[in-house]
Amino acid sequence: MAKVELKQPVIDEISENIKDAKSVVLVDYRGLTVEEDTSLRKQLREANVIYKVYKNTMMNFAFKGTEFEQLSDQLAGPNAIAISKEDATAPARVIAKFAKKAKALELKSGVVEGILYDAAGMNEIAKVPSRDELLSKFLGSIQSPITNFARVIKQIAEAKESGAEVPAEAAETPEEAPAES
Repeated sequence: MAKVELKQPVIDEISENIKDAKSVVLVDYRGLTVEEDTSLRKQLREANVIYKVYKNTMMNFAFKGTEFEQLSDQLAGPNAIAISKEDATAPARVIAKFAKKAKALELKSGVVEGILYDAAGMNEIAKVPSRDELLSKFLGSIQSPITNFARVIKQIAEAKESGAEVPAEAAETPEEAPAES
């Protein structure tokens, strides 16, 4: 059996993992303890990130003809690869956070939504909140004026039912109503 035939399943596995990926990040993991590596893998798995160590030549073959081919120049020394098909910033975010405790871990570079970033760029991407965090902040910001408006309408309705004067706070237009924190 030829060497190429033995390597093909590994190349196919990498190709399948990077297919439809939103981001692929190269990581220098040298110097991590077994405990640190196990903990990092667990955190990445919880974030739905594929994390594997492959030979550089295998990754190089798998990257050919894809948007991740840009990473081929970075394939020197031992590398691990972190792949996300859901949240483009998840690999960088989890790894950068983990690297604060495990100084041996290093983001080398990555391709996020088709754009190549060096280590500094990947560390900046790591600061971007997850999609869920961004959505919850957005919903919170649009929910606040609606909540204020509903409170004002309720106060007006209660005042009219009881025949009392409309409270000054409720008489303000919704734009003027004080924002709740």
